[in-house]
Amino acid sequence: MFIKQKRKANTKKDYFCFMILVTGGTGLVGSHLLFELASSNQNVRAIYRTKQKLEVVKKVFSYFSDDADLLFNKIDWVEANILDIPALTEAFQNINYVYHCAAFISFDPKDYYELRQINIDGTANIVNLSVANSIKKLCYVSSISTLGTCDDHSLISEETYWSPEADNSVYGITKYGAEMEVWRGTQEGLGAVIINPGLIIGAGFWESGSGMLFTKVHRGLSHYVTGTSGYVSVKDVIKCMTQLMESKIINERFIVVSENLSFKQFTEMASKYLMVKAPKKSVTPLMLKIAWRFDWLKSFITGKPRSLTKQNANTALTITNYNNNKIVEALNFSFTPIKTSIKDVSEQFLKEH
Repeated sequence: MFIKQKRKANTKKDYFCFMILVTGGTGLVGSHLLFELASSNQNVRAIYRTKQKLEVVKKVFSYFSDDADLLFNKIDWVEANILDIPALTEAFQNINYVYHCAAFISFDPKDYYELRQINIDGTANIVNLSVANSIKKLCYVSSISTLGTCDDHSLISEETYWSPEADNSVYGITKYGAEMEVWRGTQEGLGAVIINPGLIIGAGFWESGSGMLFTKVHRGLSHYVTGTSGYVSVKDVIKCMTQLMESKIINERFIVVSENLSFKQFTEMASKYLMVKAPKKSVTPLMLKIAWRFDWLKSFITGKPRSLTKQNANTALTITNYNNNKIVEALNFSFTPIKTSIKDVSEQFLKEH
């Protein structure tokens, strides 16, 4: 689909000599990535929007090191966001490699235009500045939501067709649009890699993403949903990202999934390690149809964000399994068992709660 650029690839030695920029450094992937880079004595700059979010990064660092403040202070922090081109221009000064982790995550259709602005326009800004500054390599964190589906429940790969006519989530649509911006950059000479991680298991963010799942399981669930999806540890996501950036691989994308699990299996594992009772009853399709409509009505009346959309409800019942062979073969990579990741994150959750 896209023409591969014939350009000299970077070497691992080059990677360790230059300056790295991280966007989205105050999120789950970004904060864990910054810990890895700072621990490896990399020259790192990270952008942030509000100082309050920096405390979460320090908390994540404290999970893994007694020198959290020392590592945090190694990072050159710059106040900016991916829509502020003048501030971004300053942040790109003397940068050689870019990890683009920043994104807006929402499945609420009323957030569509904000999602487009941040995920697509913001990524276009990062790509444009990367091309203008002759960045050696860009790593973009996408999502499995940009991959196609298989009606026969066969394994989904990087080549599975994504249909724009399907009932895709607004988040998936805008992340797919962001990928198109990255591919456009490769046509202009930018070397890039894209990762498509599954549901990322990691500690530190208990009110969003997978962290919210641990919070909900700990509070107690009466029912489980019957769908399946791909799961991966945030530590494995970071390893794949850094190894791809250190490698000679350019202009490729990779599914980053450790295992395919049913939501029931995930809930049972998390319940075990959080020391709560696992749900015994399954949610029926009728229950979900009623639930997402009620959630829409509640949001319409109160103005509060949606917690369950039609697309979320469908995903909860859909069997989607992902093929990780490409990344395993490219990097000779061994993923952490999801059981181990769930156990580690559950233990951290209990320490904080």
